[in-house]
Amino acid sequence: MIAEETLVNQLQQTETQASAFGVLVDTYKERLYWHIRRIVLNHDDADDVLQNTFIKVYKNISNFKGDSKLYSWIYRIATNEALSFLKSKSRMMGVSDGELQDRLVENLKADVYFEGEEIQLKLQQAIATLPEKQKLVFNMKYFQELKYEEISEILETSVGGLKASYHLATKKIEAHLKEQKEYL
Repeated sequence: MIAEETLVNQLQQTETQASAFGVLVDTYKERLYWHIRRIVLNHDDADDVLQNTFIKVYKNISNFKGDSKLYSWIYRIATNEALSFLKSKSRMMGVSDGELQDRLVENLKADVYFEGEEIQLKLQQAIATLPEKQKLVFNMKYFQELKYEEISEILETSVGGLKASYHLATKKIEAHLKEQKEYL
């Protein structure tokens, strides 16, 4: 694997940019896809957002200053692209963000790319009830197993705030799952 600093240098030089971008895509596409997928919940939408993310990275790599890790910068772009996509989709459909989340979770059942069992579906339903920040923190910590310091760089927020958000998210998810169990 190529060192991040070397990759950034190659990305920022015209003569090596194309091949370096291929390395960047190969290195990050799967992790970014799943990060985006957990936000937008739909395979086709995740593919579109992933493509938009890489386009933005390509267009803006010259602006990357190295203040954060490259992958943190890319994840931030992917997160913002996914959230913007959802806001745009809810406006186009004429529904609230919450209604859109409910529809996306419902559509998971019919999604041929969703490999989860019933418990996974219930977990996704519980996650969908969380406020946006708690949802992001939970997904990054629980599914991607990122460290709080990494999430802090991506979301540009304090580690303490992230720990509190994650704790609240897990409590809300537990409560939601218990409530669902009682209705069965």
